[in-house]
Amino acid sequence: MTSIDTNLAGFSSERLTRVSRLLQGYVDRGDIAGIIARVGRRGQVAYHERFGWMDREAHKPMRDDAIFMIASMTKPVTAVAAMMLYEEGRFDLNTPIKKFIPAFADTKVFAGENDSGMILAALDRDITFRHLFTHSAGLSYGWNPDSPVDRAYRAVEKSMADAGIPRTNARVAEELAKLPLAFQPGTRWGYSMSIDLLGGLVEILSGQTLDVFCEARIFKPLGMPDTGFFLPPEKAERRAIVYGEMTAVRGRRRLDEMTPPAARPSYISGGGGLVSTVEDYSRFAGMLTDGGQVDGVRLLAPSTMALFSLNQLAPGVKLIGMDPRDPRHAGYGYSLGTRVLVDVAESGCAGNAGEFGWDGAFNTYFWIDPAEDLYGLLLMQHHPFGEYPIHREFKQTVYQALVG
Repeated sequence: MTSIDTNLAGFSSERLTRVSRLLQGYVDRGDIAGIIARVGRRGQVAYHERFGWMDREAHKPMRDDAIFMIASMTKPVTAVAAMMLYEEGRFDLNTPIKKFIPAFADTKVFAGENDSGMILAALDRDITFRHLFTHSAGLSYGWNPDSPVDRAYRAVEKSMADAGIPRTNARVAEELAKLPLAFQPGTRWGYSMSIDLLGGLVEILSGQTLDVFCEARIFKPLGMPDTGFFLPPEKAERRAIVYGEMTAVRGRRRLDEMTPPAARPSYISGGGGLVSTVEDYSRFAGMLTDGGQVDGVRLLAPSTMALFSLNQLAPGVKLIGMDPRDPRHAGYGYSLGTRVLVDVAESGCAGNAGEFGWDGAFNTYFWIDPAEDLYGLLLMQHHPFGEYPIHREFKQTVYQALVG
């Protein structure tokens, strides 16, 4: 592990103990089984601690080389992969995706229902790369059973499964183009398969599968040997177990059904398929923090990295989570596969405009603050997502320890 130099990084070692107390409290109460937290600044590791268990029943304490399913923290990786192709002149943010997937020229938009079913309208504008990066294309995840669009998503998924048709990025793109959009592109924000589709476009533009591209262009150059789209059997003993509860009854149980694939899957999900470690994802976060490079390895230009700190949503479009009362998105817009802070006061937490980051279904979380040359990374395996305000509390206690 990189050596820790708290003073050089501008942190108070005394105040950083508040971070530890906060996270240890979650473990001591039995809320979360195990946690790893890291903070980096100015190229230094300012804070690194682990708490609790990697596997509680096997009495395996949390380890620095524990492997986590990072779920939607895959999305920023896919966004970086796409922006590497942007730098080659393959597209810009306003390029319509129909240029590369012609079927999206004929996609329809949900406009209501009648006795015959869904009423469909023509596109008011083309779906662009910007719409995919920002979840404003009108796509969905199919999670809402009350939505006719989402029911259509689920019906297609079921029919493919029943027919034994393997999911691939090419097949997913083909099916998405046939399904109606939930809204006109650019008019709303809706968490969706946008970044999965972007991963499919990486494959089309590069001529490589997404996993091969990421390994060759991101993971190997940055030194991320434990990051990938499946967990090989020889690394299985390092897996952090997912814990959680499905009812209001207190008491966590291990959720062994939530596990990464042991071999390369047919569907390489750019929206949520990666596993990683604290060391590996810190390399990725360090690259984002330091203007697109880390330790002399450059993936993106500073001018490209500057785009991640800009709100890429159309004027008036708000970032609203699945629960509009959720405070995590207050003050944020959306950028290139990540939320981006645009109003510090509205967010209710210390930070700087231009901060960007995201989280994952198993409560992993990271943010990048270019103004402070800082990143924060929190890894755990807990379900359901957002049960506790640990992300905001972690960020608050990090900033209160930043004194120089």
